[in-house]
Amino acid sequence: MILPIVAYGHPVLRKIAEPINADYTGLEKLVADMWETMYASNGVGLAAPQINRDIRLFVVDTEQMFRGMEEKEKAEFPGDEGLKAVFINARIEELEGEEWAYNEGCLSIPKIREDIFRQETVTIRYYDDQFKEKLERFTGLTARVILHEYDHIEGKLFIDYISTLKRKLMKGKLNDISRGKIKVDYRMLFPD
Repeated sequence: MILPIVAYGHPVLRKIAEPINADYTGLEKLVADMWETMYASNGVGLAAPQINRDIRLFVVDTEQMFRGMEEKEKAEFPGDEGLKAVFINARIEELEGEEWAYNEGCLSIPKIREDIFRQETVTIRYYDDQFKEKLERFTGLTARVILHEYDHIEGKLFIDYISTLKRKLMKGKLNDISRGKIKVDYRMLFPD
C-alpha cells in the first residue's frame, strides 16, 4: 500500500526514533509498504518517520541510481555499485574520508534542493529485514543516502546542514510546504 509522505513541519520529523524488536507488529507489511511508497514517490530512500512512524527503520535503493548512470558517471564513485537494503535500529560506528558536496533533496521537503557536505564513508551497525545483525562499510552515493535516511531517525533534516541565511531565504517555501501549498505527484500528510 502506498502511504502518504509526512511534510516538513510535522513533529514526527524532529523526534529521535525508537528502536524496535523482531516481533514488531506488522513489520514485514510495513517494509513492503515503505518500498512501494518510496518507488511511487521516485525516491532512493525512505525513513519510517517520513510515513509517520517514530521507529528506527529505513530503506535504501541506490542500485536504481547506478542503473541510470553512464560508465563515466559510475567511475566517479569507485567501490560503490549501489545497494538495496532495509536498515533496522541502525547506529553509526564511524565516519571517514573527506566531506564532499552533493545536491540533496527530500520527499518530505519537495522542490527544495541544496548542496550538502557529508563524509564519503560510513560504517554502520544495523539489523536487516530478517533481523540479522550486520556491520558494514559504505562509500560514495550509497553512504550519502544512508546518512540522509539515518538523519531522519535522529530527528534531523538535510536543511539543518545549510547556513542560517539560506534557511531564512527559503522560509517562505518551507512554510508553503507545511501548509500544503505545494503540488507533488505523491500523497502527503501535512502538519495539523
